Amino acid sequence: MGGRQVTTDGTRGAAAAQEFAGLRITVAGLGVSGLSAARALAGLGARVTVVDGGDSAAQREKAEALAAEGITVRLGDAESLPEGTELVVTSPGWKPGSPLFAAAAAAGVDVVGDVEIAWRLRGRNGASAAPWLAVTGTNGKTTTTQMLASILRAAGLRTAAVGNIGTPIVDVVLAGADESGEPYDVLAVELSSYQLHWAPSLRVHSAAVLNLAPDHLDWHGSMEAYAADKGRVYEGNRIACVYNMADKATEDLVREADVEEGCRAVGFTLGAPGPSQLGVVDGLLVDRAFVEDRQKNAQELAEVSDVNPPAPHNIANALAAAALARAYGVPAKAVRDGLRAFTPDAHRIAHVADVDGVAYIDDSKATNTHATQASLAAYESIVWIAGGLAKGATFDELVAGAAGRLRGAVLIGADRALIREALARHAPEVPVVDLDRTDTGAMRAAVAEARKLARPGDTVLLAPACASMDMFTNYNKRGDAFAEAVRELGTADG
Repeated sequence: MGGRQVTTDGTRGAAAAQEFAGLRITVAGLGVSGLSAARALAGLGARVTVVDGGDSAAQREKAEALAAEGITVRLGDAESLPEGTELVVTSPGWKPGSPLFAAAAAAGVDVVGDVEIAWRLRGRNGASAAPWLAVTGTNGKTTTTQMLASILRAAGLRTAAVGNIGTPIVDVVLAGADESGEPYDVLAVELSSYQLHWAPSLRVHSAAVLNLAPDHLDWHGSMEAYAADKGRVYEGNRIACVYNMADKATEDLVREADVEEGCRAVGFTLGAPGPSQLGVVDGLLVDRAFVEDRQKNAQELAEVSDVNPPAPHNIANALAAAALARAYGVPAKAVRDGLRAFTPDAHRIAHVADVDGVAYIDDSKATNTHATQASLAAYESIVWIAGGLAKGATFDELVAGAAGRLRGAVLIGADRALIREALARHAPEVPVVDLDRTDTGAMRAAVAEARKLARPGDTVLLAPACASMDMFTNYNKRGDAFAEAVRELGTADG
C-alpha cells in the first residue's frame, strides 16, 4: 500500500514559508479562496493587501474583519496594482486578461493562484508532505474526488477531499493534519481549469482528466487553451496519468505531458479493459493496470451495483477514482468498501421519489450539454425538464443523440427557445411544453406538466443543460424546488 512519501517536500515548504515573510502580496478577490489565501499569507508574515471591485455592505464587513487581522483591503478598485506589490495571488474566477494582471505583467510581477501557494507550502513544518492525487475534467470532478477520498479512507488512510470541492486547499495544507491532529497520508484534490491555469509549479503523484467538452471558453478564450490548462494536471506526474478511453482528447493530453520517468498512462473504459486499463466485465469493475503480469491477469475491484448511482457516467467516475487509488497502492477490497460507503452530493442524479410508477430524478447539477448528455444516457424513456441560461451553448447534438429516449419535454428559463428549436429539428414527434414564466411557481408547474406526459416506467428527469441564475440563485436552489414539487405530488396522492 502507498504510504507517506519521504522527500524533501518539508524543506521546500519551510523555505516557501520563509520566502513569504515580509513579501508585499496583493490578493485578488474577497471570495472564499481569497480570504483563505490572505489570512494564510499574513500568518506567514507577508504584507497583504486584498483588492476587490465591489463595495457592498457584505464586502465592507469582510474588509473590517481582515483589517482587524492586520490585512489591508481596498474596495471599489480591482484594476490598478497596489504600489510595491511583489506577488499577486488570484482567486480562480478572475480572467487572465483582467486589468490588474495586465498591470502586474507590465511591472514584472508574477500572478499565481491559491493552489500554487498551497503547493509551495506543503510540508512547511519540516514534516513529509502528503502526496496529492488530482482530479480534473469538464464534468464529474467533485463526485470522483469524493469517491476517491472514500476509497482512501476505506484503506485506513488519513485523507481529505479538497481544492475546488469547497474546502480551501491552503487551509488544509497549512493545518497538515486531520481533526484528530494526525498528519494526512494523502490528499484527494479537485482542480478546476482556472486553478490549474494559475499553478505553474504543480507536480502531483498521479492525476486524472475525466473528460473534455467546451466550457468556460469565455474565460480561456478557446477550446485549445481550455484543454491545455486541464492538461497541466499531468505535468510532472510520478506514477500514473489516468485518462478516459472514450474521450481521445484526454489521451492526447497524456501524450503531450512531460512526466517523470516511469510514470504510466492508465486508461479507464466502460468496456472490457486491456492491459494498463480499468474497465467493466460481466457487471464487475476490474483492474488490468495495477496487477502482476497485466497482459494475462485482472483484479476484481467491485460490482457495478456498488456504484451509487450506477449510471454509465458515474461508473466511469468510479473507475477513475479507483485508478488513482490503485496508483497509490490501495488494495482492491478498499475500492469496493469505499464505493459502497460513498453517498453522492445532492442534485447529482438524485432519486427524489416514485409517483404512480414514474421515477423523478434531480440532476440540477447538469448545467451544460456534456453533463446532460451523460444524464440522458442513463435512462430509457424520459420526460425531460430543461432550460435556463445557455451560456452560448447549442443543443442540436444533445437533442439528436437523445431523441429516441424522449417521451416528452418541458422547457423553462430564459433560453428555452434554443432547446425548443433543437427539438423541432431533431425530435419533431416529441411533445413539448414551453413554460413562459420565471416566477417561484414555475418549477411546480414544470413538474405538473411532466407528470401529465409521463407513463408508468418513465423517468421525469431534471437535467437542464443550462445554468440556473435566470430563475434561481444556483443549481442547488433549482434542484430543491424540483424536489419540493415532486414531494408535493406524492403528498397530494396520499
